[in-house]
Amino acid sequence: MILTRTNILDRIKSGDLKFEPQIDQFQLQPHALDLRLGYKFLIPKNWVMTNHGRKALNVSIEDVDWHKEQFDEVILEPGQYFDLLPNEFVIGTSLERIEMNAHDLMAILFPRTSTNRRGINLSLSGIIDTGYNGHLIFPMKNEAGNQVLRVYPGERVCQVIFEELKEPLSDDEARMHGLTEAKYSNSGEPKYKVDKSDERELLVSGRLDDLKQKFGL
Repeated sequence: MILTRTNILDRIKSGDLKFEPQIDQFQLQPHALDLRLGYKFLIPKNWVMTNHGRKALNVSIEDVDWHKEQFDEVILEPGQYFDLLPNEFVIGTSLERIEMNAHDLMAILFPRTSTNRRGINLSLSGIIDTGYNGHLIFPMKNEAGNQVLRVYPGERVCQVIFEELKEPLSDDEARMHGLTEAKYSNSGEPKYKVDKSDERELLVSGRLDDLKQKFGL
């Protein structure tokens, strides 16, 4: 069941849902909630300096630490804007920190149609897990031809639909994603974490059949 405006407000009052900063009247929709763009952006790098010289940055799941050097971090001050260059891809963050405290709730993240109409592609169909606690991250790409698209922290760029689960999850069930705990729950600040090492090593070596056999249900 999808929560309506009244249901969302009830869940906020009960503490099942928490937002920091608090949501405002502009954000509350009949059966969804808009989220605002935050101050932090991650910009992909395509080269790094090494002892040997300027080296192209090749991103692969083989490298456990790829996420540490792939991005430059930009944090805006209040009143500043961010120009999204033609065809540029960046990672945006939500202004709100969200807490999913109810064991019978999950959510799905979608772009706002007004964001897409500007030429900003938010490649979203992401799931916000039961028990999630932290800011959200989302990819943003300028697909408006040669236009530079200017965005401001605080813009409403995406929306969340909250859904009730058929039955509540236990703490252990909510934490477990596959064989280990969720990568992003209780993350605080938005960050990347790589996939599980056992899975990654088998994928890189082309041993998909071994993976299925070793970790079959």
